[in-house]
Amino acid sequence: MAKPVSSLYGADAEEAVQRASFVGGEVPVAVYGLGKMGLPLAGVFSEASGNVVGADVDPSVVETINDGGSHVKREPGLEDLVFEQVSAGALSATTEPREAASAASVHVIIVPTPITDAKEPDLAILDTVVSDIASGLEAGDLVLVECTVPPGTTRDRVAEQLSDISGLDLGEFGVAFCPERTSSGRALEDIRGAYPKVVGGVDDESTRAARLIYEEINSKGVLEASDATTAECVKVFEGVYRDVNIALANELARFTDELEVSVREAIEIANTQPFCNIHDPGPGVGGHCIPYYPYFLIEPFETDSPLLETAREVNDSMPAFTVEKVREKLGENGVSVDEATVAVLGLTYRPGVEEIRASPSIPISEQLFEAGATVYGVDPMLEDVEAFDLEAIALDELYDRYLDAVVLVTPHEEFESIRWAAVGRNGDTDPVIIDGRDALGEIDGSVYTIGVGDDE
Repeated sequence: MAKPVSSLYGADAEEAVQRASFVGGEVPVAVYGLGKMGLPLAGVFSEASGNVVGADVDPSVVETINDGGSHVKREPGLEDLVFEQVSAGALSATTEPREAASAASVHVIIVPTPITDAKEPDLAILDTVVSDIASGLEAGDLVLVECTVPPGTTRDRVAEQLSDISGLDLGEFGVAFCPERTSSGRALEDIRGAYPKVVGGVDDESTRAARLIYEEINSKGVLEASDATTAECVKVFEGVYRDVNIALANELARFTDELEVSVREAIEIANTQPFCNIHDPGPGVGGHCIPYYPYFLIEPFETDSPLLETAREVNDSMPAFTVEKVREKLGENGVSVDEATVAVLGLTYRPGVEEIRASPSIPISEQLFEAGATVYGVDPMLEDVEAFDLEAIALDELYDRYLDAVVLVTPHEEFESIRWAAVGRNGDTDPVIIDGRDALGEIDGSVYTIGVGDDE
């Protein structure tokens, strides 16, 4: 039997031997960043190869994982997977990324790449991790970048930094961009093969080695992009498409009152035509992906991007549009917003997740508060509401408070049990209800749904 290999880039052994070496644990893997997507990825890598160390700067995260636990909640199957892999000795964690780099020959980067207040990509965390990896980089190593970056970053920034610090020439080690294409609440399903994995290397050998690895992880297979920059474009374009499409839906929704039709109904019927796929309107766009990725094209490049910029403006304006509808409907009840008590339901950006980054509930609560309203917030996912200008109350407190208005921003499953006939009705007038997601169905009272209009 052929001798196993310990690294894959530029390996002389046949691919069958390389595959066997990877799944047999002969090729050590390090995953840098053990957050909401990083820990599921590390778990799946350990499931496939049996030899993974995860690096994270948070000591509590590392301690939890090494105890066989998961700090990432509401991710189906993850807690069991981490326990199984840690118990089997296939997965461990460390706060020392340089130690992980020295031990590994496959390095997987999945760290945050946010934007600054000036809307510019912030790659500081990525740069730090790349420096850590370079300190232990050896010939034959393969570096896989999963976090979303501006096109050209892998080739012009990551690969060059690795070479400069390590002293190795590109070609002695491999680099590929292999974008994370997962969503909270279904991370393991997505990683294992809800859709194909995309890989693109800075050279052909990097692409080949990346394909070999991900074919052992993703049951739907691997799509090879021509190069790393093309693969980066794939990921950014996926987010940009959704942002622009949602902006179209939101702009159409603004015509609801003047047209006196349900724009949502029109969109649903229009989408039966195979070349039409308009998304749903709503009170804004949140999360760590869609609101940020357009700036990975807008800011770093000289090419004009009026469509992307307009889409961002439209989507960023929807919280103010929502607040204006609250103001209008309160006025119809003879209530001024500066004297009103308003409950905001759903503070996270998406149902069933704890993430609040760019959640439309943040500006909605802020604008209501600045207008003088008393604002309450209800969200079963959250314990900390420091980012919001409101007072947190429990779901059952909706029945004990006098409310002039209720704004549904994020329709968590727990809200399906609300007894709307008893909500905030301690006064003479029923509260105004603004349904941002068309999630309430038929309920009694004054309901305004974004994209549908009044339903009384």
